[in-house]
Amino acid sequence: MKRTPATARSAGASDQPLGPAPVNTERLPARTAVAVFLAFALAYFLSALVRAVTATLSPILSEELALHAGDLGLLAGGYFLGFALTQLPLGTWLDRFGPRRVILAFLTVAVAGCAAFALATSFGGLLAARVLTGMGVSACLMAPLTGFRRWLPPSLQLRANSWMLMTGSLGMVAATLPVQWLLPQLGWRGLFWGLAVLIALSMLVLRLRVPAWQLPSASPAADAEEAPNAPMGYGEIARHPYFRQMVTIGFINYGGMIAIQTLWAGPWMVQVTGYTPAGAAQGLFGINLSMLTAFWLWGVFNPRLVRAGWSAERLIAWGMPLSLGVLGAIVALGGHAGWGFWAAFCMTSTFGALAQPAVGMALPAHVAGKALSAYNLVIFAGVFAMQWAIGLAADALVFLGDGGQRLRGAMGLFWLACVAGYVMFWLAWRRANRRPAR
Repeated sequence: MKRTPATARSAGASDQPLGPAPVNTERLPARTAVAVFLAFALAYFLSALVRAVTATLSPILSEELALHAGDLGLLAGGYFLGFALTQLPLGTWLDRFGPRRVILAFLTVAVAGCAAFALATSFGGLLAARVLTGMGVSACLMAPLTGFRRWLPPSLQLRANSWMLMTGSLGMVAATLPVQWLLPQLGWRGLFWGLAVLIALSMLVLRLRVPAWQLPSASPAADAEEAPNAPMGYGEIARHPYFRQMVTIGFINYGGMIAIQTLWAGPWMVQVTGYTPAGAAQGLFGINLSMLTAFWLWGVFNPRLVRAGWSAERLIAWGMPLSLGVLGAIVALGGHAGWGFWAAFCMTSTFGALAQPAVGMALPAHVAGKALSAYNLVIFAGVFAMQWAIGLAADALVFLGDGGQRLRGAMGLFWLACVAGYVMFWLAWRRANRRPAR
C-alpha cells in the first residue's frame, strides 16, 4: 500500500490535542472562508514583497554601501534567520492563541523592521533590520495554514495552500519591475517607509475579517482525529517518520530554490548573463510571474490529484528530478542561461512546496501550528544556509576568474547539494513504501 499523509498520521502520531480538552473542527461557510483567505493573502503578499525586494535592490545597495557577494548573501539571509528564530515558539502560540492574535502581534514587529531598514546607515543596521523584519512576517504563512487545518476540508487545504503561495509569487512579481519603476521617485528608503504603512493597513483588515480562535470543545460531533489524547512536543514531531522523510527536500531543494528566487537569480543575470540591472528586474518579473502561474495550476489540480490517489511524496519523487535537470543545464550553459531557464527551474521546484501541507495533514490537527512551523523552520533555515553558502562559495572560488565565473562555480556546488537532497528523500520514500516480504 502506498504511504499517504493519512497512513502516516495513523502510523506515527498520537491523535491528542494540546491541552485537556479535545479540539472541535470549525468549518467556515464558503463566503466567510473567501474573506478570511483574502485577508491573509494581503498580508502574505506584502511579506513576500519584503522578502524578495533585496534581489531587485542588490545592485543599488552594493554600489551605495560597497557590499560584496558574501555581504549580499548574509543581508538577504538575515531575513530568513529572523524568520527561522521564531518558528518554534510561533507554532506553540498558534495552537494556543489562534492565527488572528498571533499574526497581529507579529506584524507589529514587521512594521518596526521596515522602518528600521529605512533609517539604517550601515550594513550592520540593514542586517539587524532585516532580521527584525523576518521575525515580524514569520507568521504570515503559518497563521493561515494553521487556521485552514481546522476551517477547511483536506482537499481545499491543499488548494488554499497553493493559492496562498501564488499570492506570495504575486508579491515577488511586485518586488521586480514595479519596485524598479518606483525607485527613482521614492528611493529605497522611501520604499520601505511605504511598506511599513501597507503592513499596518493589512493588520486592520486581518482584525476585521479573521475569526477568533474557538476554545477547545468536547462536542461528540468533532472529527474522529480530534479525539482526546496526549499532547505532542517538537521532539515527537521531528521524529515522526513522515516529517523526517521530507526534511532534505525542504532544507536543500525547496529552500535553495527560494534562495535563488529571492537573491541569486538577479546577480546571475547581471554577472553571468550580462543583463543590465533593469534587464535583470525584467527577468525577475518573468520568473515570479511563472511561479505565480505554477502555484495557480497546483491549486486548480491538487484536489483532482488527491482524488486520483497521487500523494505529495509520490508527486515529489517523480517531479523533482525535472528541477535537477534544469539546474544542471543552467550550470553547463553559463552565460547562455537567461531568465527563462531560472523560471523553468523555479517552476519545476514547486513540487517541493507540496511537502508542507502534507506534513500538516500527516500529524493531528491540534498540533498543526507546531507541525507546520517546525517544517517551515526546516525550509527557511535552508534558505538562509543556501543564500549565504552560495555567496561564500562565489567569494572563495577566486581561481575561476571573474565574479560571473565564480558564481557559476557556486551554482555547480549548489546543484550537487540538490542532487544529494533528492537522493536522500528518494531513499526514505522507498523505505517507507517497501512491501514486507511474504
